[in-house]
Amino acid sequence: MTRDPLAPLLDLPDVADAAASARDSVDRLLSHRALRRNSGPVSAESVLRGARASAALEGAEYQLDALRAGTVTDPIVQGALRVGGGIGPLVDTWERAPRQVLAKLHALAAAGIVDEAALGRPAPAPEIAQRLDGLVGLVAGGTAVPAVIVAAIVHGELLTMAPFAGPNGVVARAAARLTLITRGLDVKAVSVPESGHFARSPEYVGAANAYATGTPDGVRAWLKHCCTAVELGADEGLLICEQLAG
Repeated sequence: MTRDPLAPLLDLPDVADAAASARDSVDRLLSHRALRRNSGPVSAESVLRGARASAALEGAEYQLDALRAGTVTDPIVQGALRVGGGIGPLVDTWERAPRQVLAKLHALAAAGIVDEAALGRPAPAPEIAQRLDGLVGLVAGGTAVPAVIVAAIVHGELLTMAPFAGPNGVVARAAARLTLITRGLDVKAVSVPESGHFARSPEYVGAANAYATGTPDGVRAWLKHCCTAVELGADEGLLICEQLAG
């Protein structure tokens, strides 16, 4: 039997415990009374807050009320909002056709920012093609490690290889969110992991750079950061539930 390529990550110090803690946080969120009958309003607010945080991590930071009012015309924000709104229809396709989904996410994120001919097209460099092949294999079922770990690897790989022109970060964070949904961690899409990353943005940047080194310590730092971000995103989801429950 072929060994799971990501299984060794769970042997890195504290990673398995961090993944379990993230899972517990999301489970607490999913048990909230506000989600028992209709999770739609919470999910919609999660998408809005996630788009705001994702755009802010790209340097386009605006107040949530401005996004809610529809007064922000910044193309990065508009792209993040399009991506957030487009995630739902892509859930069923993500694990079957990850390349197609990544191309769609980029087209949504980068419209009006990069040339139209570049939308959805990764750079032709052989090293990017090879790395994308490996990532696609993982997304399509090549690993059985916890969802938060798979999402972190998807996120880190896309940040590191930066396969597209323009806001790769928006694409990477959306792909990570899709992974959390499709792998069964946040099936109702009510947490806000992007807000967790933004709340610890200096650590986010540092951990992503550490991941890019490929060292065990660098990968461990990134995985632990991503688990913490998922926990913080679950807390944000609980806050949304409380606010909507009145």
